[in-house]
Formats: sequence, structure tokens, C-alpha cells
Amino acid sequence: MTIAQELETQSGISPEMIFPPSDLYSDEPPLETELHLRQIILLFKCLEWLWRDRNDFYAAGNLTIYYSPHQRKSQDFRGPDFFVVLGTERKTRKSWVVWEEDGKYPHVIVEILSNSTAKTDKELKKQIYQDTFRTLDYFWFDPYTLEFAGFHLVDGEYQPLQANAQGLLWSHQLGLYLGVYEGLVRFFTADGELVATPEESAIQAEQKAEQEARKAERLAAKLRELNIDPDTI
Repeated sequence: MTIAQELETQSGISPEMIFPPSDLYSDEPPLETELHLRQIILLFKCLEWLWRDRNDFYAAGNLTIYYSPHQRKSQDFRGPDFFVVLGTERKTRKSWVVWEEDGKYPHVIVEILSNSTAKTDKELKKQIYQDTFRTLDYFWFDPYTLEFAGFHLVDGEYQPLQANAQGLLWSHQLGLYLGVYEGLVRFFTADGELVATPEESAIQAEQKAEQEARKAERLAAKLRELNIDPDTI
């Protein structure tokens, strides 16, 4: 008896049995490279940290969006690499089911290009995001060539976004810029400041505390030179 036959005997499951799509994970192909994963995680945690006091948005990466007009999960689904929905409850979801979310589609989508997906991301997906999703801000990025482009929906059609002097593209929906920094796409504030990760924020806070401590020590030393006890002030 083969292993497959033994498994079939024990579980009653045939090796040829086809399972319906699950809502426990994305129905998109697996992430192709480590860089794709790093990029998605970076976008996700930066926005979650920046908007940590907000409860009116949902951000996710490589998660399936079901949008069938017939409300069937077996048809019409896509899994953007990263997307944000505004004006919705911030909670954990297994998937984004449009007909269960008041008909809402993503307001912002970012696709990470690869040799095997670039054509689809630039043509088929762009068309779907424009005509069906009506996603207002769409970006794509190639982590190897550093190709970066963005589009904003105007009168039903995507118009290319023009970079500012820093090479950043403005997301009308997020109220943030997106741009390439050290080989990956990052968020920037309206003033052009890099949106930090939680780890970067912790380092910045530590550095600021050290600077304040050194400043206080210099002041105390100066007071002692003047025969003034800094502890009495």
C-alpha cells in the first residue's frame, strides 16, 4: 500500500480531492522572495504604529479580497500585497469580504512587482482596481529594480502621480507620501519626514533621552564652576 493510499484509508480523504478556497489565508500565490515579505511587513507596521490611536481603518498584506457580485468566494477574488481600507472597524480579519463590509473596497493598494507578476500588476490588476474596486490610490514597486509608480483615480481613470522634489508620491487617501528609502518603499509625512517603525521610534526616544542627559550634565558642571550646587536648584 502506498503512503497516499494509507492516508486515504485512515482519513477517508482522497489525494485527488479538491478543497474549496479557504478564508483562513490568501488565495494569491505565496510570496516570492524575502524582499517581498520585508516590504509588506514594513508598510504594515509603519502605518499601524503611526495610526496606533486610530480605530477607523484596516490595513493588511497578502490577504484575499472577495468581491463577487453573487457573493461567492469561489469566484472574483484578489490578494493585493498591501492595502488599506478607511472608515471601517480596526479588527483582525481572515479575509476582506466586500459584501460583508458594507460594500467597501480598498482606498489604497500597493503591489510589489516581480518578474512573474509585473505584467499582471501593471495591466490586469490595474484595470480591476480602476474599474471594479475604484481604489483611489494605486502604487507598484519593484524591490530589485526600484521601479516605483503611483496613480490616483480621476473621473474614473488612473492618472499618474507626479513626484515632488524629494522623489515622493502623495497619497490623497492616507495623507502621506510614499517613496523609496534605502531600497524599500516607506511612508513620509506631509512635511517629508520619514515615518518611523516602532523600533526606530524606540531608538530615537533613547537617543533623545541620552542627549537630554548630556545636556543636563553639562549644565550641572557649569553651575558647579560657579560654586552653585545644581541639586539645590
